[in-house]
Amino acid sequence: MNFLPLSFGAPMVLWGLLALPIIWWLLRLTPPRPQQETFPPLAILARIVKREETPHQSPWWLTLLRLALAALVILALAAPVFNPREKIAVGGQALAIVMDNGWSSAPDWERRVATATRLINDAKESSVPVIVALTAEKPAQDIGPFDADTAIERLNAAEPRPVPTDRPATYARVAGALADMPGATLAVLADGLAGPDDEAAFETLFSAELSDVLWVTPDRLPTVALADGANEPERFVVTAVRRQDETGPHQAVAYASDERGRRIAETTITFGPGEARASGEMRVPFELRNDFASIGLAGESHAGALRMLDENARRRRVGLLSQHEADQAQPLLSPLYYIERALGPYADLIRPSNPELTEAIPQLLEQKPAAIVMADVGTLPDSAREALVEWMHEGGTLIRFAGPRLAAAEHDEELLPVRLRAGERSLGGALSWSEPQPVDEFPAGGPFSDLTPPRDVAVTRQVLAEPSADIVERTWANLADGTPLVTGAGRGDGRVILFHVTPEATWSSLPISGSFVEMLRRIVQLSRNQGSLAADQEEQSGRLPPYRMISATGTLVPPGPEAEPLQPTGDTPVTLANPPGLYGSEEGVVAHNLLAPNAQLTALSRPTAPVTMSEARYAFDQSQPLKGPLMAAALALLALDTLAVLWLGGLLQRRPTRRAASAASVLLGAALVLSLLVPEGALAQDDPQVGDVEAIEATSATRIAYVRTGISSVDAISRAGVLGLSRFLAEKTALEPGAPAGLDIATDELSFYPLIYWPIDPSAEMPSEAAIARIDAYMQQGGTVLFDTRDQYSSGFGSSGSVSPETQRLRDILSGLNVPPLEPVPDDHVLTKAFYILSEFPGRYRGSDLWVEASADAESRADRPVRTGDGVSPIMITANDLAGAWAVGSNGEPLLPTVPSDPIQRTYALRAGVNIMMYMLTGNYKSDQVHVPVLLERLGQ
Repeated sequence: MNFLPLSFGAPMVLWGLLALPIIWWLLRLTPPRPQQETFPPLAILARIVKREETPHQSPWWLTLLRLALAALVILALAAPVFNPREKIAVGGQALAIVMDNGWSSAPDWERRVATATRLINDAKESSVPVIVALTAEKPAQDIGPFDADTAIERLNAAEPRPVPTDRPATYARVAGALADMPGATLAVLADGLAGPDDEAAFETLFSAELSDVLWVTPDRLPTVALADGANEPERFVVTAVRRQDETGPHQAVAYASDERGRRIAETTITFGPGEARASGEMRVPFELRNDFASIGLAGESHAGALRMLDENARRRRVGLLSQHEADQAQPLLSPLYYIERALGPYADLIRPSNPELTEAIPQLLEQKPAAIVMADVGTLPDSAREALVEWMHEGGTLIRFAGPRLAAAEHDEELLPVRLRAGERSLGGALSWSEPQPVDEFPAGGPFSDLTPPRDVAVTRQVLAEPSADIVERTWANLADGTPLVTGAGRGDGRVILFHVTPEATWSSLPISGSFVEMLRRIVQLSRNQGSLAADQEEQSGRLPPYRMISATGTLVPPGPEAEPLQPTGDTPVTLANPPGLYGSEEGVVAHNLLAPNAQLTALSRPTAPVTMSEARYAFDQSQPLKGPLMAAALALLALDTLAVLWLGGLLQRRPTRRAASAASVLLGAALVLSLLVPEGALAQDDPQVGDVEAIEATSATRIAYVRTGISSVDAISRAGVLGLSRFLAEKTALEPGAPAGLDIATDELSFYPLIYWPIDPSAEMPSEAAIARIDAYMQQGGTVLFDTRDQYSSGFGSSGSVSPETQRLRDILSGLNVPPLEPVPDDHVLTKAFYILSEFPGRYRGSDLWVEASADAESRADRPVRTGDGVSPIMITANDLAGAWAVGSNGEPLLPTVPSDPIQRTYALRAGVNIMMYMLTGNYKSDQVHVPVLLERLGQ
C-alpha cells in the first residue's frame, strides 16, 4: 500500500483499525477501579445515610484517549514512511554499481554517494553481494563482490578525481566479475559526459547476463569549462567550452589570479545560441598579464574550471638590433623583417631609437628584455659590450645571426657560443664543388629535439665553427654534412645562441620556413628562468616532479602519493599518475591542464541495453520513517492514561479544579492526535489574490529595488550589489532589508520601494515616455532614484570633457523628468553623517561626486550639526559603480575588484550605501536633534 506521500512497511497491520469500535465498547463497559478511602468513625457514621455509588462506565474523554493510543500503536506497527522512495528490484546474484567519479562529478558528489548508498541498502535487505567499481580509478582497484556494509565503507572512502573517466577498462572488469553472477542488477551511475570508446565500453558491459539495468544521470552537468588561455600582443584571450547540446545563450565570468591567489582581472564569456565555444578578452597592461598564474571560472567547482599558466603563457620583451642600412628602405631584405614576423605573435618586440651601438644597447637593456636578437652585428664598443655581458650573466638570452659583419669580426669568447673560422663558407654555385645542404635531424638532447626538421630548407652560405671537444654539446641544429647550423652555450644564468646563417633569405631559405618560427619561439621560451629549468631537468632526467595539483573541486593542493613525474612532451594525457597541475619546483614549473585547446564537452547518450532499463536521477534520501514518532506519541498517551487512572482511583489528591484538569488532559490528547494524524497544511486557509500577495511581500519588509535593464550581466551585478548592501545593513544597523527587487519600470508598482538603483547602460533599450512618466510620478511622491552611469574612468557625470555613451543616455532619460537643481553633496550635508562620517562616496571606482538636489536656501550655523534645509533628495547621480563594489557571490566574497585595488575602498563604498539608506529612511533627523533641549525644557514647564 502506498498513499503518497505516505507508505507502510507492513500494510496488513492496518486491518487492526477495524477493531477500534470493539475497543470502544469494551472501554465503555469497563469502569475504573472504585475509590477506597479510610475515614474516622465519626465520618463513617455521618455518611451512613448516603447511598454508595459506583460508576458503571469509563468517562468519555478517557475512552477517547485510549482509542487514540490504540490507533497510534496500530499505525506504528504498520511501519509508515513519510515521503517514501521507491526501491529497486535487486534480483539475481548481485548488485553491480558502476559509478563515474571523474572531474565532472565533483559539484554534486555527495548527492551521487547518497544515491549509491540507497541502492546498497536496498541490496542489503535482499542479502545479495555488491560490486562497486569507479571509472576514474587505477585498473588495479578492488571491485568486489563485497557485503553491503563493506561496500558502503568503500563508497564513503571514494572521492571524485580531477581526471577523465576510463569506462572501457572499468566496464571490462565489471563484465568479467558478473560472468559468475548471472541475472544481476546493474546500476550505471554516469556523470553525463561522453568519453572516448563509450559505445564499445557499453557493449562489453552489457555482454554479461543481466536481469535489469538502472540508468542514473545528473539533473545538471558542468555547463562551462576552460579550454585555453592565450597571451596575445594587446590582450589575454580566455576560451571556454560547454556541452554541445546546450542551445540557449549563456554567460560565464572568467577571472585571472596571480601567484598569491589574488584576482587581478576578469572578463565575461558569452555563449550565443547554439555555440559550444566562446572567448573573452582581458585587456590589461603587458606587465599585469605576465603576473597571471591561473585563470578560473566564477561559480564553477570542478577541475575544468581552473587552468594553470606557466612561463609558456607569459609574453616576454625581445629587443631587436641590426646595423643593416636597408631595414627601412627594403623591408623584405631587412635582417629583422622575418624575425619580427616570427616573434610578433608570441613576444613584445622593442627596438632602439638610435642605431648607434653605444646608445642602442643601453636603451634596450633599460627596458629589461628577456632576450635580445642581434642581426649581423660585428664588433661591439667596450661600454656596450660590458653591459651586454653583465645582462647575459644575470639571466638574459642573446640570439645572434651571422652575416658579413660577423664573419669579418674578431672572435669574442663571451658573445659567441663557439669559435668561428674567419670568413664564410659558400655552398653551391658555378665556382664551387659543393651543393646546398639541407637540415639534418635535430640532436636528441637539444631544445629542438621534438621539432620536425624542415626538409625543404637549403643552406647556401654559412659561418663555420672551429672543431672543439665540446662542439657536439653546443650544437642545437646540424646540416646534412655535419656542420653546425645553430649553436648555444651558457653564460652565467643566461645563454648566447648563434644562427650560422643570416636572418633573411640570402644565405638560406630557413627564414621563410615554418620551422624558423618554431625555433625562435622555443628559444624565447627558454630565455625565461622557468623554461630554462624545465629544459635542464628534461635534459637530465626527462621528467618533472609534481609541484602543485588541481583537485577535483578546482582548487590548488599539494601533490598526492599517486602523482608521478611528468614527461613534458606536450601530449602527455591527464591521468591519476599525471593529474592536472604544475610540475617542477619553486624555481620553475610547467602547466599540465585538464582540457586540450580543441576539447569538446559532449553529453552522454543513453545506451541501448539488452534488458529492461529504468531511469533515475541523483537525489538525497528524503524519506522519513514515522514508526518511532508514532510509538513515542503512543507512550505519551499511555503516560496520560496512567495519570488519569491514578487520579480517578484517588491516589492523586483531587482539587476543586478537577474539571479544568480533565479538560486540559483531553485537549492535550486531542492535540497530540491531531499533530500526528492531520496532514501538514490541511488547515491552511485559501491563498489571497495574486496582487495582494505581491503587495504583502513588497511591504512586509524594507526592500531595495533595482531597474532591470534587460542585459543579464548588468542585472546580475545590480542584484548581487543590492544583496551585498542588504547584508551589510543587517550586520551593521538595526535595519534588516528584504530580498532585492528587480523592477520593470514600465509595469511594476514603484511606490513600495524607498530607493530604486538604476544602472545606466547605453546598450539597454531606451525607456518609453510612459515609463519615464511613472518614474517622474514616483520621484514627486517621495521616492528616490539613484542613477549610476559607472563611467568614472571614461567620462563621468558632470565632467567637463567628452561625454561618454552612459552619460549621454542618462541625459536623454533626465530630459523627460522634472529634475530639480543639482549639486555635489556638500561637506555639511546629512548624507555625510547619516550613519558614518564620510567625506566621499566611492564605489568600484572613486573620484566621481554624488549629485543630489541643491539646497540653495539652506542656512548653516555653528550650533546645528547639518544644514537646516536638507530634505530627502528625489534624485541621486554618481559614476562610481556602487553596485559593482557592493556585489557579492553566493559564498559572500566580492565579485568585482575595485579600481584601484584597495580593500578599504569597498568598505567605504558599503558605508556610503548605509548612509544613503539611512538618509532615505530618516531624512533630516540630524537637523532636528537641535530641538531636543527646547522640547525637554517645555516638557519640564
